[in-house]
Amino acid sequence: MAFSNPERFQKWLIEHLIIFFSIIRWTVLSTITGILVGGSAALFIKILDLSILFHRYTDYYFLLLPLGLLLSTFLIEKFAKDAEGHGTEKVIEAIHKKNGKIKPEVVPVKLLATVITIMTGGSVGKEGPSAQIGAGVASTIADILRFSSDDRRKLVICGISGGFASVFGAPIAGAIFGVEVLLIGNMVYDVLLPSFISGLIAYKTALLIGIDYTYHPLNIVHGFSIAMFLKVIVMGILAGIVSSIFIETLRLMEYLSSQLSFGKKRRALTGGVILIILTLIFGTRYLSLGMSDINTAIRGGDIPLFAPLLKIIFTSITLSFGGSGGIVTPIFYVGSTFGNIVSHLFKISAREGAAIGMMALLSGATNTPIASTVMAIEMFGPQIAHLAAIANVISFLMTGHRSVYPSQILAMKKSESIHVPTGVMLEEAQDFRVKWRTSCVFVRLYFLIMRKIRKRK
Repeated sequence: MAFSNPERFQKWLIEHLIIFFSIIRWTVLSTITGILVGGSAALFIKILDLSILFHRYTDYYFLLLPLGLLLSTFLIEKFAKDAEGHGTEKVIEAIHKKNGKIKPEVVPVKLLATVITIMTGGSVGKEGPSAQIGAGVASTIADILRFSSDDRRKLVICGISGGFASVFGAPIAGAIFGVEVLLIGNMVYDVLLPSFISGLIAYKTALLIGIDYTYHPLNIVHGFSIAMFLKVIVMGILAGIVSSIFIETLRLMEYLSSQLSFGKKRRALTGGVILIILTLIFGTRYLSLGMSDINTAIRGGDIPLFAPLLKIIFTSITLSFGGSGGIVTPIFYVGSTFGNIVSHLFKISAREGAAIGMMALLSGATNTPIASTVMAIEMFGPQIAHLAAIANVISFLMTGHRSVYPSQILAMKKSESIHVPTGVMLEEAQDFRVKWRTSCVFVRLYFLIMRKIRKRK
């Protein structure tokens, strides 16, 4: 129809030319961003790997934890307050509240503070700093090119995607994570193309610089069965509960830290002393990245029963008392060890259980079921896809309206029976009420039974 009318044809031509040049523009911009972010993330990973070699020279490196948390706190307070915490949260907040504006000094401060925290034994990850470094680099590019607020926001999202892709070696999942993590229940589709390009280029750049990635392809021989289907459903439910415990423990430690009457530097020293005491009791396996236990869990080795809970406690204390670093690596630790332990109860392969648990916990704690499912495929192979997808979505729902990233905007209700405000940040949507007329019959039955028990008493 457009070709039969000159005016409509002109509009058709203009529309496609505009889209064509927009594709070319964002392909160039996201490629440049991917190269710079991949190079920056690779530099961070190289420095981090060198710093961790310090652990080989002494078994008592953790005695420096008070000093490490103190130095991290000092650097952040003195030079870049936005570098506080676990990185990705600050980037999400900047996108929603500041149109992606991130100060350039955040990049070196975040890098240095995270290296110090992990080198001295702080229980944090490396993905949050990579995302924040990537976002900071992208924001600086936007400053140089004098971008509008919308274009800056898009480029910063590319930086997040490139940061995640280059640190985990999962370019597609990293790209999707960058556009899915901002809104719970929605995706930023206008940034899909540049995010994919930025993620892929950042990943390839990191590979060229010499970053090695570890993958764990699974050879699943069993087909679909009702028994396995039910086990995965239960694992998804349990993963959602563990995610909630992780989130609430983190919030509890932040609250306890804020209630101390002295300043942040003394809090850092206090947190470091607490971690030393816990390490002397439980050992060093819950410090730093914990990659050894993650690999052991995925390979089907034996894991201590309380490993997931102890890692949650160590990580929450580190982040709440001045440590700097990411939270996804601790999530991987908790998820893989949880899945490994539960697999023995369900009589499934420990390797499968660890893989499912690892991705399900990521999905629940960060509200990213699609990115988590794609990451499962990239890290463990396509045979895990159907199992991971089920567990991930259930964990995402089961975690409820909470997240390790409270600046995420809630774009959906996870149940029609729960009334929560949408279109606001999670930290503003914690008060909710239940719609009893439409609520689950099991919930109503539970309260009815409890009411009768109270009357008998």
